[in-house]
Amino acid sequence: LRMPSRRASSSPPQSGGEVARAKRETERGLQSRRSPKNIARARELRDGDNFAEAVLWSELKAKKLGGYKFVRQMPIGPYFADFASRGQRLVVEMDGSQHAESDYDRRRDQFMQETGYSVLRFWSSDALKHTTRVCDTILAALNGRLVEDTVASDLRFAMATARSSVRSAE
Repeated sequence: LRMPSRRASSSPPQSGGEVARAKRETERGLQSRRSPKNIARARELRDGDNFAEAVLWSELKAKKLGGYKFVRQMPIGPYFADFASRGQRLVVEMDGSQHAESDYDRRRDQFMQETGYSVLRFWSSDALKHTTRVCDTILAALNGRLVEDTVASDLRFAMATARSSVRSAE
């Protein structure tokens, strides 16, 4: 009896199924819910991300952190979140020294909170030096163990002030 040969690749066949769903909406002939301007800006931000963002993204992508799905550079109103878990309504921001005591960031955080997102901010240097601690803190927020606004030398957490029924630019 001859056994059928197995493919060397574990990829799905090249016709239909997951491959068709993996294509961009526009490639599948669907109208995108996102504006071309926002798509271009998000791609530009992803291409220009810093090393700390790249390190954290390697921990967040593909549901590696507790099975939670994250996206990068997601537009929320006029702003872009570095990382966001849509399902848990959590935004994670990586800040360099230019963000210290920034009025712009306060307005941005307030907008995201009013839109129904909690915002968790870390210093970029902490993401590089203490990646495990940063991931543990993100998990605590995702699992509901951070339940009030928190300000510390290495992070800032702001709970959502509203649960918006309107999903913004997702």
